[in-house]
Amino acid sequence: MKNVFFFVFFSIISVLPIQAQTGLTAGPPRVYFISDPGQQQIKFIDISNPSTDYALELGVSFEDWSYSETGDNVLSPKGSLANSCANWLSVSEPYFSLAPGESKRLQVIMNVPKDLNLESDNSVHTSMLFITQLNPKASADKAGATIRLAVRSGIKIYHRLNSRPQQDVEITNISYLMTDSIGGFLVVDYKVMANTWLEGKVRSELLNQDNGKKINLSDILFYALPNDIRRQYIPLPPNLSTGKYMASVIFLYNDQESIKMGELEFDYVAEK
Repeated sequence: MKNVFFFVFFSIISVLPIQAQTGLTAGPPRVYFISDPGQQQIKFIDISNPSTDYALELGVSFEDWSYSETGDNVLSPKGSLANSCANWLSVSEPYFSLAPGESKRLQVIMNVPKDLNLESDNSVHTSMLFITQLNPKASADKAGATIRLAVRSGIKIYHRLNSRPQQDVEITNISYLMTDSIGGFLVVDYKVMANTWLEGKVRSELLNQDNGKKINLSDILFYALPNDIRRQYIPLPPNLSTGKYMASVIFLYNDQESIKMGELEFDYVAEK
């Protein structure tokens, strides 16, 4: 039977060390640079091939990225975004091989331009470093066709100037949304008022005003950039009983030293 070849690339952007079926781990998931115009800074990433029988041919490239309104990663061509630092970056080995079980540490080198515009609104610059498998591994599907599987793993790059970080969140609206298929949600709109990246968690609590019962919802991690305008969906428990509720939503960030809180009263009617 004639083989049909398909090339499938898996693109992985994760908050954990990255691993795919073809066998590739890379980390850390985020690399942070803090430097001023004209300065060079070097960071390190580690790449490993956990396979016992398959060598990897790998290449490094850069693209731009941003967050969507809901916090998803949106990729753009290299150098296309106003806050891009992709053209400031290089690596010690753009192409390399890893034998089975071998690991390698790469230098990630950032050279900040001397003529960087300090008056712009881009206090944080970003890029995505991709490690792409160049020798896809062949495997057969159930129909007998040959599929070549490869992986492309992404590591986020952040840069800011060496100045005092300012971090703040403004909650602009909290509402309640009920869907027919996936249940109820608290919907929190917020804006990031900061000159650096922001990492924290959203902590929510429900108070049943009919019986005084408190329900703690699971914390949700969030990552944001300066001037991001975001929307966070917080799922309500599927077994929530009918009643009048007070929802409290707290943003914790800046090593938990800073918080912002908002509240919402809403009536919930459980499905019968």
